[in-house]
Amino acid sequence: LMQVPYQLVVGDREVENETVALRRRDNSRQNGLPVAQFIADVQQKIANRVSEL
Repeated sequence: LMQVPYQLVVGDREVENETVALRRRDNSRQNGLPVAQFIADVQQKIANRVSEL
């Protein structure tokens, strides 16, 4: 079974700051990640077909 690698949390604070709170499958977390940076990172992983995505 494939697991979802990321969980994004978007609340009022994130909307206001144009950020996301990111939770990874390994339970690590990153708060205040700019949306554009998250999108660029995911696009790069897809392009490189990284297995951790």
